[in-house]
Amino acid sequence: MTARRTAALTILACTALAACSSPGTQPSPTPAPDRSGSASASAPSSSAPPPSPTPSATASPTPSATTTPDDGAPADDDPTAGWSLEQKVGQLLMVGTPADAASVSEATRTALVDDHVGNVFLHGRSERGVEATRKLVRSCTDAGPTDVPMLVATDQEGGFVQVLRGPGFSEIPRATTQAGWKPDRLRDAAAGWGEELSDAGINLNLAPVMDLVPAANQSANAPIGHFSRNYGNTERSVVRSANAFSDGMRSAGVEPVVKHFPGLGHVTQNTDTTEDVADDAVTADSASVDVFAAGIDAGARYVMLSNAVYTRIDPENPATFSPTVVRLLREDLGFDGVVMTDDVSAAAAVDDRSPGDRAVDAVDAGVDLVLASADPTVVPEMADALVARAEKDPEFAATVDAAVERVLAEKEGLGR
Repeated sequence: MTARRTAALTILACTALAACSSPGTQPSPTPAPDRSGSASASAPSSSAPPPSPTPSATASPTPSATTTPDDGAPADDDPTAGWSLEQKVGQLLMVGTPADAASVSEATRTALVDDHVGNVFLHGRSERGVEATRKLVRSCTDAGPTDVPMLVATDQEGGFVQVLRGPGFSEIPRATTQAGWKPDRLRDAAAGWGEELSDAGINLNLAPVMDLVPAANQSANAPIGHFSRNYGNTERSVVRSANAFSDGMRSAGVEPVVKHFPGLGHVTQNTDTTEDVADDAVTADSASVDVFAAGIDAGARYVMLSNAVYTRIDPENPATFSPTVVRLLREDLGFDGVVMTDDVSAAAAVDDRSPGDRAVDAVDAGVDLVLASADPTVVPEMADALVARAEKDPEFAATVDAAVERVLAEKEGLGR
């Protein structure tokens, strides 16, 4: 067991025994549409930073059956045997569709049908309720590949970042309020919120936030603290509350995604709306990383990367495109689940490269799932770029295969 994992388990043991003190009740938020549906939020005050022709449908090809030897045993345990490269690449993309629409958007349908995209994200804000959301989800899953389950995701953190509201959905308080609850209460509440998502057809929630925000940076921290998205300001508070939230979601059959590794707590700008956001504080040994280690040791199977640059870890690349950051996550923290990006379809922090390059650079760094939530029209370019690179680069093709394997392994356990 590494020292990092020992420290994480120590945090878990301490938080299991401790009751938390309330950071104080916050006023109820007034939701408004966000820019990306991924990591930005509606501003709580006037001083807040800015929030961050369709081709005709054709049926997705069905993977050819794996042949079997004379004794009837499977010839190959590879679940993608017979798949085209296009089908494999489709499993590594998650496309957005407006949450307040009656059915899947045409741009999203194109990605699902023509590019075999196997995952969808409901973005924006909706007041339509559970039943209408269920119909929207069904329109997505009906259009998508049928050979494996689809990841259907949204952002249901609470407070200023709650995509789904209306009949059947609870009003979820912001994370700073949730952090004032005892773990059992939060776990039970999150189980109820998870059941609402599950009833609507959602199986992946891009929450909880595990960013560790120093108390002194709370109001200046544009993406997290300013919107009260953090579970307090200490390691113990973040780990205790985020893990309770995650446990509740999982118990309802909804997988949580902990975010935004290796932490956005020290920055002052929002990567959705600002270029060149850099963190000069966090190192591989920081408490900001330790809280994620604790989340992973508690069972997290999905981790979202930040779009910021961490100058003391990898000064050359945003975390989303950093092999160094992914190695930290995989090797030091021992994470073997799905690594995903934050939105890279419209975020200002990644606007220095084309959509195709964003997808290729992320997968090349070791990412498994590329999120294009705000602008689904860029997904065909992303898919084409991934296929083109894999066709000419055997090492990259092997990277794609490994990522697909991880995605499919996690899909196999959906709802269990």
